[in-house]
Amino acid sequence: MGEKKKAAYQRILLKLSGEALLGKQSTGVDPDVANYIADEIGSLADLKIQIGIVIGGGNIFRGVQAGARGMERTTADYMGMLATVINSLALQSALEAKGLATRVQSSIEMREIAEPFIQRKALRHLEKGRIVIFAGGTGNPYFSTDTAASLRAMEIRADVILKATKVDGVYSADPVLDHTAVMFKKISYIDVLTKNLKVMDSTAISLCRDNRLPLVVFNLQKKGNIRGVVCGKKIGTYVGE
Repeated sequence: MGEKKKAAYQRILLKLSGEALLGKQSTGVDPDVANYIADEIGSLADLKIQIGIVIGGGNIFRGVQAGARGMERTTADYMGMLATVINSLALQSALEAKGLATRVQSSIEMREIAEPFIQRKALRHLEKGRIVIFAGGTGNPYFSTDTAASLRAMEIRADVILKATKVDGVYSADPVLDHTAVMFKKISYIDVLTKNLKVMDSTAISLCRDNRLPLVVFNLQKKGNIRGVVCGKKIGTYVGE
């Protein structure tokens, strides 16, 4: 039997961490990793699905950590938002090198390098088959890029959020620190919140729960996982009702 080529979702929001772009570097963007991620996203081309992306900025600057070390939190968060713009441009470059039409929309206006985020324009890009990368988080301090991913997913009316991580799914504890940690194949929003599982921050999970937006958490580092999840294979952890 041939590979399943029917998509389970028609419009997705892919959430990437900034750390995903690090590779073996201590900071910045590893071009080889950006190229790998672009290949994985490019593997969806024949499925004709619509793709939105939100990427963090932790490989360059983390506002929360800087705020904890004494920097004024609002300033630190805006610096983190700018880091997400850098990552978005790097990923756009890698995707366009694969021949994939891509647009960056920023919640913070910077017309020379990105479009401003306009919901209707984002939807039009998606309908035309362009990948849209949403940069700058929500545009407001005190909100994470996880919350930005939930917000943008609802604004573009995505079918699902795909959260790419370094582990296979959602575990009962950090599997790197606790070897007895158990991975969940499926878990409810409320259990994620009450068990304080570090899937996404509580604001992001609450937004998903209130709007019945499912979330799939999977390992980005395993080649073919993005395509597998989109095609409905039982990969990672499904978070829903």
